[in-house]
Amino acid sequence: MQKAERRIDYKKRRSYIEFLYILPFLVLVALFSYFPLYGWIYAFHDYRPPFPITNETFVGFKWFATIVNNPVRLKNVLRVLRNTFAMSGISLFFSWFPMVFAVFLNEIKCKPFRKFVQTVTTLPNFISWVLVFAFAFTLFGTNGAVNSVLQEIGIISKPISFLKSTDHLWFKMWLWLTWKNAGWAAIMYLAAITGIDEQMIEAAKVDGATRMQIIWNITIPSLLPTYFVIVMLNLANFLSNGMEQYYVFQNAFNQDYIEVLDLYVYNMATSGTGMYPLSTAISILKSLVSVVLLFITNTASKLIRGEGFI
Repeated sequence: MQKAERRIDYKKRRSYIEFLYILPFLVLVALFSYFPLYGWIYAFHDYRPPFPITNETFVGFKWFATIVNNPVRLKNVLRVLRNTFAMSGISLFFSWFPMVFAVFLNEIKCKPFRKFVQTVTTLPNFISWVLVFAFAFTLFGTNGAVNSVLQEIGIISKPISFLKSTDHLWFKMWLWLTWKNAGWAAIMYLAAITGIDEQMIEAAKVDGATRMQIIWNITIPSLLPTYFVIVMLNLANFLSNGMEQYYVFQNAFNQDYIEVLDLYVYNMATSGTGMYPLSTAISILKSLVSVVLLFITNTASKLIRGEGFI
C-alpha cells in the first residue's frame, strides 16, 4: 500500500516537473499568440489612429457588414482570396516535393557531398525575403545578369521586366518559396527515413530489389504518415500563407495578382485612409475560417489515421 502511494506521489511530482519544463513556452504562446487578440476590439469601433480606443464610437458589426455591402470592397476581398487560394493551392499540390527531395538526398552515398547539398539547400531558409528579392533583382531586374546575357548573345533587343510581369506569377512565387524552404522542409522527412527498419531494407536487397524498388515499396510508404500530417496542417493554415514574400515582390504592375489576404490586410491597415477597423474585421474572419479548417482537418485526420492533432 505504501509502495503504491509513493509511486503515485512520484508520478505527481514528475508531472509537476514536466509541466515546469513547458511553462516558459506556454507563457510565450500566451504573450505572442493570445494577448494580441485584444486588438480585435478595433473591428467594433470607428477607430482612427493615434487616438485611444476609449474615445471612439462603438459600431458593432458595421465593418463586417461593409465587407459584403460595399461592391468595391467585396470585389477586392474576392480578388485577394483568389490569389490566396491559388498560391496556397499550388503549394499544397506540390507538397510532395520536399519528401521526394529528402528521399533522393538520402540516396546519395558520398556523405561529404550529401552534407554539402543538404547545407546549401537548407541555408536559404535563414535568409530574409528582403535579401531574396535583392538576389532576384540582381538576376532578373531590367539591368540584371539575365537580361545582360540575353542581350549579349542577341536573343533579345531590349530588357525584359521579369519582376513586373504577371505571366505565370503564382507559379514563379512558388518557385521562389521552394528554393527558400525545400531544404528545411526535407529535414523532417530525413528524420523519418532514419526511423525505417533497416532489416526490411536488407531483406529487400537479399530478395534482389533494386534501389528504386526499395524507394517505391519501403521508403515512400514509410514516409506517407508524416506527409499526410504535414498536408493536413497545411490545410488548416490554407489562408495563412504569409505576406513577407509577396510584400517584397509586389509592385504597381503585379499587385492585382500577388496581393494575398494577409498582405491585403497589412496594406489596408497601413494605408493611412482610416481602414484600420475594416482590416481588423477581415483578419478576424480569416482567423475564424482558419479555426474551422483546423477542426475539419482534425476530423479528417481521425477518420484517415485514427488520431487527430487536438
